[in-house]
Amino acid sequence: MSDMDSETTTHTEPVMSEEEPLFSNLDLFLFSLIVGLVIYWFMSRKKPEPIPEFKKLDTPFYMLHVNGFLSICKQSKNIIVFYGSQTGTAEEFANRLSKDAQRYGMKGMAADPEEYDMGELSRLSEIKNSLAIFCMATYGEGDPTDNAQDFYDWLQENDDEDLSGLNYTVFALGNKTYEHYNAMGKYVDKRLEELGAKRIFDLGLGDDDGNLEEDFISWREQFWPAVCEHFGVEALGEESSIRQYELKVHTDINMNKVYTGEIGRLKSFEIQKPPFDSKNPFLAAVTVNRRLNKGGDRHLMHLELDITGSKIRYESGDHVAVFPTNEAALVNKLGQILGVDLDVVISLNNLDEESNKKHPFPCPTTYRMALTHYLDITHPPRTNVLYELAQYASDPKDQENMRKMASSSPEGKALYQSWVLDASRNILAILEDMPSLRPPIDHLCELLPRLQARYYSIASSSKVHPNSIHICAVVVEYETKTGRINKGVATNWLKNKLVTDNGHKSTVPMYIRKSQFRLPFKATNPVIMIGPGTGIAPFMGFIQERGWLKQQGKEVGETVMFFGCRHKNEDYIYQEELEEAESNGVLTQLNVAFSRDQEQKVYVQHLLKKNKEHIWNLIHSDNAHIYICGDARNMAKDVQAAFHDIAEELGGMTRTQATDYIKKLMTKGRYSQDVWS
Repeated sequence: MSDMDSETTTHTEPVMSEEEPLFSNLDLFLFSLIVGLVIYWFMSRKKPEPIPEFKKLDTPFYMLHVNGFLSICKQSKNIIVFYGSQTGTAEEFANRLSKDAQRYGMKGMAADPEEYDMGELSRLSEIKNSLAIFCMATYGEGDPTDNAQDFYDWLQENDDEDLSGLNYTVFALGNKTYEHYNAMGKYVDKRLEELGAKRIFDLGLGDDDGNLEEDFISWREQFWPAVCEHFGVEALGEESSIRQYELKVHTDINMNKVYTGEIGRLKSFEIQKPPFDSKNPFLAAVTVNRRLNKGGDRHLMHLELDITGSKIRYESGDHVAVFPTNEAALVNKLGQILGVDLDVVISLNNLDEESNKKHPFPCPTTYRMALTHYLDITHPPRTNVLYELAQYASDPKDQENMRKMASSSPEGKALYQSWVLDASRNILAILEDMPSLRPPIDHLCELLPRLQARYYSIASSSKVHPNSIHICAVVVEYETKTGRINKGVATNWLKNKLVTDNGHKSTVPMYIRKSQFRLPFKATNPVIMIGPGTGIAPFMGFIQERGWLKQQGKEVGETVMFFGCRHKNEDYIYQEELEEAESNGVLTQLNVAFSRDQEQKVYVQHLLKKNKEHIWNLIHSDNAHIYICGDARNMAKDVQAAFHDIAEELGGMTRTQATDYIKKLMTKGRYSQDVWS
């Protein structure tokens, strides 16, 4: 206080008396504190915020919502079978392997890597005789399946992960007609070894272009003896039928709690909520369904799906997935032949209470709904289904044949190939041709695989059609060796999706699958598109987008199209649109091969060679991007061979150099394929 007083007394201005000070010491202290705080807040607010250093998470962000599998395994499991599955086959194989474990006194579980924290793999060795099996399918151009994408990213990003205590094996599912055959399975096998894991059995390679089922059985027959040797265990006895689910019949249930085709959430088709994906598809109204071809015995069709209000976004080159339903006539026949009431409400409940998968399909539901929406009844059943159903054949000869077809003996494999696969016998045909076989419908529903979504290349551009998705497809229908007419599930279902059906709009459950099949980032890059038949689909979107860019005043590079069909007057689909695009300069060159309009067949690869100088100049000098869509088995290979020939001839290369040249284009993203087998 004395210092303050002396300071004020030296002022020339009048001094207040001690009895009436202007500010007390407390006032000054509080005032100073407030001013200080204001200045501090103001100064700290103005400072640029430093970029925080994020501590690396033990569990990747995308896995924070998932479960741990280790606690489940510690309770009762020592074999875990992870699957990367796009069409359900890898999941099916994983389920079979997890059931096999019981024969050796072990307990297995099938697991979706998307639902679990894969960081726990390093701790699986805490469980005695533990083993991780990976059934990994490859999708598209060497990509992981949707549900294995996070696992793939985790493997790539975690170089410091120590998996030295992990025992593992991999069975890969792929197709030899594709460029990157079994790429995902091979990568997982190699990467786990790099991270220190111990491979206890060789990588299995399944080829869907040959006989995937046979490849799996042959691998499995050798795999289990290797497991026995490694862990010192023995088989407990003959393979027997082990039920995974138990039947519950609902006699008194509120029908509002019964699934009627929804994929995920109950009533999700009545109350639609974004975001829409594989577990929550959007019901898109069909606004256009027209036949594309002018003649011939095939039915090529163009559909348009309305996505207004869905918040769904897509890019040219993406795929649309649709969830079809089985034909009512097939479902009714199954009900009749098995003598059951299809409208009984049931649940199939997993006997393993620890399993994440409580039911094989959404339950409770009716047999009719299960056979219509959830189960695959049109594909030839796999050998494990025949083995499990054999016990229900009253004729010993039928039992013997069914078990033989499920065996790994040469005679059994040959019989399965000829009687089931070559004859295209689905489950209904097998029941019709084996009158003594009448299994309980609940066991049949347990064994049949899930009906999968079908993927189509989108035939439109969102720049031109933001609220509409276009599909181009050919209806599949053929006669089998037994004289039956087999129909493709999805294409026949789509064909019958009339714009209005009895006054109601027809709808299609759908979602978008992103693709790497993209137009160049620079619009000035030339594009060369090769797509015969329905392979033209993504290129309709590309052409629309290049036209839109031109309308925006952008400079657009050359746009060259190679299309092929059988006859000009029959199946030259999108002829008007293509010729209009050529006339207005969007397509700088339109080349069409009519394979059967002359004595000698002409295909797209022949037209490529005919235009070789121009094509080579676009590729080698102008940085052109090449796109191929359609049949993988023949067309894509023949087209690639034509590019090898062009590079060899005009680039002055050897065959090896020409092959490497095209491979480098692929690596750079300048040679893209959207092909199917």
